[in-house]
Amino acid sequence: MSEVPSAVLSEDSDAGPAPVVAVVGRPNVGKSTLVNRIIGRRQAVVEDVPGVTRDRVPYDAQWNGRRFTVVDTGGWEPDARDRAAAIAAQAEIAVQTADVVVFVVDVSVGATDVDEAAVKMLRRSHKPVILVANKADNNALELEAVSLWSLGLGEPHPISALHGRGSGDLLDDILDALPEPPPIVEGGPRGPRRVALVGRPNVGKSSLLNRVSKEERAVVDSVAGTTVDPVDSLVEMDGELWQFVDTAGLRKRVNQASGTEYYASLRTAGAVEAAEVAVVLLDSAEPISEQDQRVLTQVVEAGKALVIAFNKWDLVDADRRFYLDKEIDRELKRIPWAVRVNISAKTGRAVDKLAPALRRALASWEQRVPTGALNQWLTALTQATPHPVRGGRAPRILFATQAGVAPPRFVLFTTGPLDAGYQRFVERKLREEFGFEGSPIEVSVKPRKKTGPGGRGKAHG
Repeated sequence: MSEVPSAVLSEDSDAGPAPVVAVVGRPNVGKSTLVNRIIGRRQAVVEDVPGVTRDRVPYDAQWNGRRFTVVDTGGWEPDARDRAAAIAAQAEIAVQTADVVVFVVDVSVGATDVDEAAVKMLRRSHKPVILVANKADNNALELEAVSLWSLGLGEPHPISALHGRGSGDLLDDILDALPEPPPIVEGGPRGPRRVALVGRPNVGKSSLLNRVSKEERAVVDSVAGTTVDPVDSLVEMDGELWQFVDTAGLRKRVNQASGTEYYASLRTAGAVEAAEVAVVLLDSAEPISEQDQRVLTQVVEAGKALVIAFNKWDLVDADRRFYLDKEIDRELKRIPWAVRVNISAKTGRAVDKLAPALRRALASWEQRVPTGALNQWLTALTQATPHPVRGGRAPRILFATQAGVAPPRFVLFTTGPLDAGYQRFVERKLREEFGFEGSPIEVSVKPRKKTGPGGRGKAHG
């Protein structure tokens, strides 16, 4: 009977930093499939092609009440060149920063020269290593795992990551190898603010992540689409800790994408949903495209705080700046409230302006307007500019309240439906009066409910 671990994301489990488990091995041995098995959901991108995973990608997991972080890595190969060398380097960094290493070997192939070279790298790390004989889908293949004793890493753990066979026992052994959990500290400060880095392919998201983190956190390549999975990184900027998620570039609509790109699009959408603020990178040296507009729409519709970073500013000359100003007026006229910064991830130009911009956007996203001040302003506004008369009557706004924050949501209680144009007018004036720079706001209308002939109406919520 297959064992299916119930590892799930936990937001309220034991406090303190979670121990780290790095999953490493040569390409296409099933590392991402094993990661999905451990975390209990299909989140790591899996495809039957070597090299889909390129960076070290962390996921939260829990087993038997113990919280930990599992890190998926790209395929490790000795003497790798070009992009493969960068991917291998990320895997080695994952090993160096892990508490426990899970080394995955394809039992149906047996130990290869690459596996033996990886063992030497792992021994140099002096980290506890658990040897996993993956793809042991039946009893015959499980017996083949005995040959992996030759690697000198101790007892092989035969499993089938795809079917769940042996995975529960493996998770028990991983927990046994983890360091003891730290004591729980009650009432600590709030966690780092969550920032999604989004944009179309090759606008410099990974370069910006590497710049602000002051180390190579993500593989950077001139070929568009190097990042497939979101990559979480804790980054210190301007004296504050931020949790950055570098995401795959969005090329197509999710329903038009397929294979790796489909799952990468889902991961990116999930990263935006999980974030509090999104940094949308635009290539300032190129025209604002339909893809850029689609990314911006996704962030706004998700109700997240928004900072637009015009990257590659070092490539912008006076002529391009003239045309870019016109593009901004034309293409971004629906979101004039977005915070904008001009940066160069490559040279570091103005990257220090990013943290203050994020703080401004988040402050607006969580801003609350007192009910008294809101209605006093609204009364003055509607007296100065009443709703146009329609059919001999004009609906009136009776009362307004702020229903929530993150993003700010306002409800207008009225005597009847408002014209869409007048509703936009109220929203625009609301921003002029109270700010909300960097945050979408929602304004909804609740017309007074009619109770029937002769009955008095009342506004309903």
